[in-house]
Amino acid sequence: MARLAQTAGLTDVQREILSTVRDFVDKEIIPVATGLEHRDEYPQQIVDGLRELGLFGLMIPEEYGGLGESLLTYALCVEEIARGWMSVSGIINTHFIVAYMLKQHGTQEQKDHFLPRMAAGDIRGAFSMSEPALGSDVSAISSKAVRDGDEYVLNGQKMWLTNGGTSSLVAVLVRSDEGHPEGTAPHKSMTTFLVEKEPGFGEVRPGLTIPGKIDKMGYKGVDTTELIMDGLRVPADRVLGGVTGRGFYQMMDGVEVGRVNVAARGCGVAQRAFELGVRYAQQRHTFGKQIAQHQAIQFKLAEMATKVEAAHAMMVNAARKKDSGERNDLEAGMAKYLASEYCKEVVEDAFRIHGGYGFSKEYEIERLYREAPMLLIGEGTAEIQKMIIGRRLLEEYRFQG
Repeated sequence: MARLAQTAGLTDVQREILSTVRDFVDKEIIPVATGLEHRDEYPQQIVDGLRELGLFGLMIPEEYGGLGESLLTYALCVEEIARGWMSVSGIINTHFIVAYMLKQHGTQEQKDHFLPRMAAGDIRGAFSMSEPALGSDVSAISSKAVRDGDEYVLNGQKMWLTNGGTSSLVAVLVRSDEGHPEGTAPHKSMTTFLVEKEPGFGEVRPGLTIPGKIDKMGYKGVDTTELIMDGLRVPADRVLGGVTGRGFYQMMDGVEVGRVNVAARGCGVAQRAFELGVRYAQQRHTFGKQIAQHQAIQFKLAEMATKVEAAHAMMVNAARKKDSGERNDLEAGMAKYLASEYCKEVVEDAFRIHGGYGFSKEYEIERLYREAPMLLIGEGTAEIQKMIIGRRLLEEYRFQG
């Protein structure tokens, strides 16, 4: 029997890429992930290996030195990487959101300047929308950019930057009221700035500070940070696309890619949890037989496998819809919502199968149990996804009466 979550209709190139990534995950990530996670250590050797494989340029067009692959290929690679360790998939996710936004919305000069070095992994991307006081309400962004000659001066505090310390390019969404009269809708007076910086913590360029890593329950290894702008000067030619007021739409386009990515991560973590559960169920004996032979455990395994398959199918559908050039916010929202919820449930069932040993840090399922909750929040909570889904359904099924 073939393993779960197979994808029909892949090209030979896609299958070869996925085989290479899966082999890398099995050999280079899974054996060391738990140790690195417990130490909250950045996986530099793993990142270097991904760079050698060319994964930092996976979706970047060939003309800029990338592989020019589809979102589907990228999502399937993320699924494999998250199966090994979700934090590693986070390292490449924000990089690709920024690369995608540059490809779709950047000026030619911006593409020429950034994309070749991003494809090579010499520049690592991060993107920043959230702020300490606003949560999911992007329209409440208070960080602001004010024009001063050929520059903009940025002030404000941002929150929850994945790769905030290790990145060298951050796409930052702020308010920019220039050219937008009073009373303009908030989402029409926002601009994305491409902010270059040195990797590291502290003052990484004049006016820009990365205070340090946020200590988290899970999702360790990857650096999650704040970003503080205090008189940060950014040249006008670093406005994404060269025109102010388009930042909200640019970010939302990037977030659709991010939601497919989070769905893929949920699929990968759920697959690993199922693998651990089904293996342990055949190793542990109670009442004279494998616990896998108990009907209660078989029911759990059946439910877990079905959820893995369903989440994978929705994730693949969302990626293919985006690749086709069609609007996919409905499909991406559904995939992100279902995959993150099912991931949590599959991980918990695997945890229950392990019994008391699941509570021990010696067992991998303990790490997955702490990682899964992040997917319920990242790239929009379940409640936000349901709002998006509900509104889109009402658009599609509008009653004419």
